[in-house]
Amino acid sequence: MKRISLLGPGTFTEESAHHFLGEQTFEYVNYKLIADVFQSTVNGSTDYSVIPIENTFEGSVSLHMDWLVHEVELPIQAEWVYPISINLLRLPHGDEEALDQAAVCRSIRKVLSHSVTMAQCQRFLRRLLPHVELEQVGSNGEAARLVRELNDPSVAALAPIGAGVLYGLETVAAGVQDHQNNYTRFVLIGRDKPELRPAPYVKTTILVTLPEDYPGALHQVLSAFAWRRINLSKIESRPTKKKLGNYFFYIDIEESMDTVLLPAALQEIEAIGCQVRIMGCYKAYSYPAM
Repeated sequence: MKRISLLGPGTFTEESAHHFLGEQTFEYVNYKLIADVFQSTVNGSTDYSVIPIENTFEGSVSLHMDWLVHEVELPIQAEWVYPISINLLRLPHGDEEALDQAAVCRSIRKVLSHSVTMAQCQRFLRRLLPHVELEQVGSNGEAARLVRELNDPSVAALAPIGAGVLYGLETVAAGVQDHQNNYTRFVLIGRDKPELRPAPYVKTTILVTLPEDYPGALHQVLSAFAWRRINLSKIESRPTKKKLGNYFFYIDIEESMDTVLLPAALQEIEAIGCQVRIMGCYKAYSYPAM
C-alpha cells in the first residue's frame, strides 16, 4: 500500500485527503511540521505528500510554494479543492453550559492555531476574543492536541470539527471563518503517477524564468498561450532568490501535456530564451468529489 505524508492528525489536510483519496486506499503518515512532510517523501519514507498551497481569501501559501520550487524536486500528481469550516474548540466545561457564547469567549485567555487559519478568522477574533493571546502552532490538529494536553478550559483552538472529536473537545462556536465561501487547494506530490479515479479535467503547472535581455518577454510568453486559446487559471511572480528584482512566474494551465497545443506553446517560449520547468501534469478535482 502506498504511503502518504501530511500534517495531522485532526487537520484540514487530513480531512480533505480522506475525502478525495479515501481512508482505506492509502496508508497515511502524520507529521507535525510541513518540512517533515516534504522530507519524508524526498527521503523515500513515504510515496507522496499532501500540501495546502492556496486559499480563497489568503491566496498562495508562500512557504509551501517555495518548498515546492526551491527545496524539492517532486512533481505535482493531483490537486483538489476542499471547503474550510473553522471552529473554536475547548475542553468540555459543564459548569458553564448555561452561559451564552459571548460569556464563554470572555473566559478564554489564549487561542492556538495555524497562522493561516488565524488569518481567516480576524473578524471573529476582533469581535468576541479581542483580549486573548494568540499562539501559532504547526497545524490545527496540533492546536487541538495541545488544548487537550494543557487541560485548561481557558485555552482554546481554532481547528476542524474532526479535531474536536479526535481529542474530546467541545465546540464553542462553529464556522467562525470571516467568509463562508472559504476553500483551500491541496496538491499531491511524489515521484510516481498514482492510481486515481478519473478527474473532471487535467491541469499543468510550469515555472517560467524570463531572459534578462529580452524586453517584452512576459508579453511574448502570454501571447504563446493566448493565440492558441489555452486558458491560464493562475499566474504569480515569485522571487528566484538569486538576485534582487529577479523573478520567475508560476503558471497554472488548464491543458494537458498530452495535447498538441501546450507542448508547442512551451517550445515557443523556450525559443525566446525563457527557462521552463514543468512542475506537473495532473488530475484536478473539484468539491464535492465526483
